[in-house]
Amino acid sequence: MTMTTAGVIFVLTLVAALVAVYKPFGDYMFRAVSGTKQSKVERGIFRLVGVNPAAEQSWGVYARSVLAFSGVSILFLYLFQRVQNHLWLSLGFDPVVPHGAWNTAVSFVTNTNWQSYSGESTMGHLVQMAGLAVQNFVSAAVGIAVAVALVRGFARSRTGQLGNFWVDLIRIVLRILLPIAVLGAIALMIGGAVQNLSAGTDVSTLTGGTQTITGGPVASQEVIKELGTNGGGFYNVNSAHPFENPTAWTNWLQIFLILLIPFSLPRVFGRMVGQNRQGYAIAAVMGILAFISVAITNVFELAGHGTVPQAIGAAMEGKEVRFDVSNSATFAAATTLTSTGAVNSFHDSFTSLGGMMTMVNMMLGEVAPGGTGSGMYGLLILAVITVFVAGLMVGRTPEYLGKKIGAREIKFASLYFLITPILVLVGTAAAFGTGNNSTALNVGPHGLSEVLYAFTSASNNNGSAFGGITVNTTWWDTALGLCMLLGRFLPIIFVLALAGSLARQAPTPASEGTLPTHRPLFIGMVVGVTVVLVALTFLPALALGPLAEGL
Repeated sequence: MTMTTAGVIFVLTLVAALVAVYKPFGDYMFRAVSGTKQSKVERGIFRLVGVNPAAEQSWGVYARSVLAFSGVSILFLYLFQRVQNHLWLSLGFDPVVPHGAWNTAVSFVTNTNWQSYSGESTMGHLVQMAGLAVQNFVSAAVGIAVAVALVRGFARSRTGQLGNFWVDLIRIVLRILLPIAVLGAIALMIGGAVQNLSAGTDVSTLTGGTQTITGGPVASQEVIKELGTNGGGFYNVNSAHPFENPTAWTNWLQIFLILLIPFSLPRVFGRMVGQNRQGYAIAAVMGILAFISVAITNVFELAGHGTVPQAIGAAMEGKEVRFDVSNSATFAAATTLTSTGAVNSFHDSFTSLGGMMTMVNMMLGEVAPGGTGSGMYGLLILAVITVFVAGLMVGRTPEYLGKKIGAREIKFASLYFLITPILVLVGTAAAFGTGNNSTALNVGPHGLSEVLYAFTSASNNNGSAFGGITVNTTWWDTALGLCMLLGRFLPIIFVLALAGSLARQAPTPASEGTLPTHRPLFIGMVVGVTVVLVALTFLPALALGPLAEGL
């Protein structure tokens, strides 16, 4: 079997699995976020934190709850790292330096999980488990909660209420993320991932016998980061490490977990608005963009563009031989199409055009399918922009799901879309303007690509690293931390403001002039608008970086 054939089979089985779970898992998530009954555990947590589960919130209160929870989380995680040398299971590590603690706290709370340090040599087990791993759960839950609030804005009429953030957060963690994380962790341990509390060469019993290894709480953190579509990892080399990603089938499982929730959320959307076909349309947009990206990335990597790859017959530099070129390219596409950030190969070592695709995936806004929740609300924003453009073309007031898209709504959507490009391009320019691009390993177009990738990853809350650049300096930790912070919470504010505006509207009956938003025409328009907006915004920067290098 050739490498190309194996890669095709790998992708097709992933597609089949995602199609198979779309309806049942999507329906399960719908019941989890829409149900009115509380379990005993949930009722106990509500009483403990003083939450009335029957009380709903306006968009402003919902947004303030998100910001307050995230702000306290950043402060706690920062202090946790600064005093880790006094904590149990610290492994003798020193406190994390202030700029590193700031960057890491913001990174994990914003669902980015960018790491400017080596996890196994910087963080003790308690900080890893009770700090970083907890944020893997709750930061992902925040994204899903915001997406659900936006869908409620489309589904409800003549109300200012979008649900209760605290109820949404607790339900998502307990009913969705925790159960699947437990099952996924068991599967990874069966595959050979390490799960212990060893700090040296301790004996750890795994499926298949007793081995002497250096380990840590890897299996649980690995599945948490994949399920929450987070980057980061216990080991610095992430999912290329055999303790985190031991075999080809665990590699397949990790990609499946990366895509599971984002690709199933359109089903939740369809159920909540009462039109399953609308969910299928959004899923189709995600699927088309993802398939094109995976195919192109594989083509560029398998072609081995470049003198050395063509001379040796493959672009194997920076790739794990266990996963070959195709499976590495598919992982790279999946991790940058979502806000995952996990890597099983060095993107810096990809061919120039293959590396460009990893950047383009993030520049799309990570909507194919995007992060847990963030991909869903990002694509709905693009759908709003699409119906607005379509309305201008035919001279009608734009409508989407019975809601008019007027000046107020399109302003929120436009501001949402503009935030990330501003952060990426201004941040890249600032790095070169202040001379901090000197930390890049390379000069010329590839050096620009390394800097551009760093700001693209941080601003889009992806967390993956291109490699070849040192970012653990005070300037880089501060700058990337600000990009992660602003790139996460400013868009969330605009999303919730849009949701509040939509929820207050009265439903508009469909007419002959209403654009059907479940048909292939609309699906194609959303795909086109997404690609055109990214091309117009980022093409000049790409032309100076990976495109120039490729040519």
